[in-house]
Amino acid sequence: MNPRQPARRIALTALAGLGLQAAAPALHAQRPVQLRVGSLVPKNSLYHQSLMELGEGWRAAQGGNARFTVFTDGSQGGEAEMARRMRIGQLQGALMSVVGLREIEPTVAAMQSLPLLFRNWEEVDHVRDKMRGTLEARFAEKGFIVLGWGDAGWVRFFSTRRAVLPADFRGMKFFAWGSEPEQQEIMKSLGYTPVPLETADILPSVQTGMIEVIPSTPYFALAGQIFNTAKHMLEINWAPIVGALVITKKAWDEMSPAGQQALRTGGERAGVQMRTQARREVDEAVDAMKKRGLTVHKPTPEQMQEWDRLAEQLYPRIRGSMVPAATFDEVFAHLRAFRATRGR
Repeated sequence: MNPRQPARRIALTALAGLGLQAAAPALHAQRPVQLRVGSLVPKNSLYHQSLMELGEGWRAAQGGNARFTVFTDGSQGGEAEMARRMRIGQLQGALMSVVGLREIEPTVAAMQSLPLLFRNWEEVDHVRDKMRGTLEARFAEKGFIVLGWGDAGWVRFFSTRRAVLPADFRGMKFFAWGSEPEQQEIMKSLGYTPVPLETADILPSVQTGMIEVIPSTPYFALAGQIFNTAKHMLEINWAPIVGALVITKKAWDEMSPAGQQALRTGGERAGVQMRTQARREVDEAVDAMKKRGLTVHKPTPEQMQEWDRLAEQLYPRIRGSMVPAATFDEVFAHLRAFRATRGR
């Protein structure tokens, strides 16, 4: 046997190993990046369309057979479930309201869980802008990137029978998010009856009488056909539905710089589109439902005083439970300062 052959074999093996190591990054780079995004929004709604437009721009920038899939209508479960799916890698992103976002970062609850606090969208935008940097940094610490902020209108109360005053709703069965036990306890302490469910359960539950009151935006009540059974709407801006599009940092780190920039720019643009369109469609949705039999009840100034007193009862219960105390105080401070500049 040629004494040089073992040495040649070792050399060839070493070269082959180096070749495989050099090829590994290239193979990794060629692997298509996938973004699976979950949401409760209806298919073909303005929110779905904004997400698809965002996805097309991102795919073009990312290249390499990048894949972008949007799951609508709660097909991936409720918002708490979507937060869980992102953590274990079954989803890479989600468009969620505060109900789901607070599963990641509890302080975000301040934007949606304070009834009758915000008087208009200008105040909502101001507080969100003031808190946005801190909120996004906290999400990043938890392993999530916030791409854009949106909202979906004001929560109104849709009920199966006429109800105008807070007392009218006592004894009626309320839809409540299954992932918000603190809210359910607060409601019970004030004499209300929450029924914890997921969004997909609302329509069959109101049709069978399992629930009688649905806190909902007009757009969702129209799209989900809730108003066909819950034929009464109390015209009160109880709270804004605030949301955001988030993705996992793991998915973000797998993207190219061009893909990251496209997603960041597209996410911000989608958020603006959603906010603008949703605010415009509130009145349009109410008008459409009125033509199909919805009865709208507008409280008088005296009746609104009773609602304001209820909100004042709720705030001490919400502070430190649904909303961390420091964040609760921060929101009120921002609002006081903002209103002072406008003489309110």
